[in-house]
Amino acid sequence: MPTACLNQPNLRVHLKGDRLEVYGRDESRESETLLREIPLRDLDRLIMSDSVHFTSPALAAILRKGIPIQVFSWAGQFLGGFLPAQNHHGLSRLSQYRRTLDAEFALQMSGRIVIAKLYNQRRVIQRLAASRNYDLGPVNSDLQTKQTAEATDPKPEVRNHNSEIRNTLQWLDALFAPTRNSKSIDELRGYEGVSTARYFQTWSGFLPADFPFERRSTRPPLNPVNACISFCSTVLYNEAVCFLHAHGLDPALGLLHTTENGRWSLALDLMEPFRPVLVEALALDLFSHQILSAGHFEPGNGGVYLNEEGRKKFFLQYERRMERQFLSESVGHRTTLRQQLEQQALMFKAALEHPEKFEPFLMN
Repeated sequence: MPTACLNQPNLRVHLKGDRLEVYGRDESRESETLLREIPLRDLDRLIMSDSVHFTSPALAAILRKGIPIQVFSWAGQFLGGFLPAQNHHGLSRLSQYRRTLDAEFALQMSGRIVIAKLYNQRRVIQRLAASRNYDLGPVNSDLQTKQTAEATDPKPEVRNHNSEIRNTLQWLDALFAPTRNSKSIDELRGYEGVSTARYFQTWSGFLPADFPFERRSTRPPLNPVNACISFCSTVLYNEAVCFLHAHGLDPALGLLHTTENGRWSLALDLMEPFRPVLVEALALDLFSHQILSAGHFEPGNGGVYLNEEGRKKFFLQYERRMERQFLSESVGHRTTLRQQLEQQALMFKAALEHPEKFEPFLMN
């Protein structure tokens, strides 16, 4: 159990020996009872809602084991967390501060991140089309072939989406060269912005009709799809923050994302290639396979948010995806998305001295 998610309201967590005891209300008995025992040796991280209560010995034992804690509000807003005491890695951070101000280094690292995200966006669209048996042949096929395809596919919306997919893949292909030749980070941000807009336009065509997605909305998310994407992004973002802290880096010092007060910009940088692979791919699965329905969302603060039951279902699928092993073609061995996210922090740290060692995550 790498991650424990304490999502039920008003849980109480105690320490007993080398395990946590989680108490809460049992509706069938209408009383408080022991709901779960969690051995500390099996725990890597803990996610909790803002109404969970910890005893001081339980909290100290968690931190002593080096387990980070993330606290979320009912609306999925990250409120803060607890991090185990770490060596402050002063020399590494001094090197990071210098490198962050090095324009050539910043452009080089940012360029690799944007290219990786662009590549992963393209692969996600390719794999979605292949899994749903879309025809990705040449756009300008001869008239007879086109007429035959239309005769066997009577649905114009399918034909239109099929054509859009092919056009988007070709458009993304053409974007690699100018992105690689970018002369400034502002130019890179422009290419990242237009590629993401085009990608979402095509990606949304794979969603069920009951869950339309016209555009990305964040603060607040205005529909269930945006709510799911935002919540997943927040969880991933805070995992990246924890890994950066754990390896002695300052998560606030960004390159592609400018360094600003109030956000962990380097975490935003390193998670960019994971957005298509994890955030959007997971959201699509949750809606396409009817794991999430309209009943798993509720209105609040002018937006739409996952409710308690929705978050339970989300975390189960999130953990499965983060811990699922796969053979990575880019690294040449079996790994998981979570291991690759941590590896990004390690490679970035190594790149402070040897820039060639930073290779952003690429999906198969």
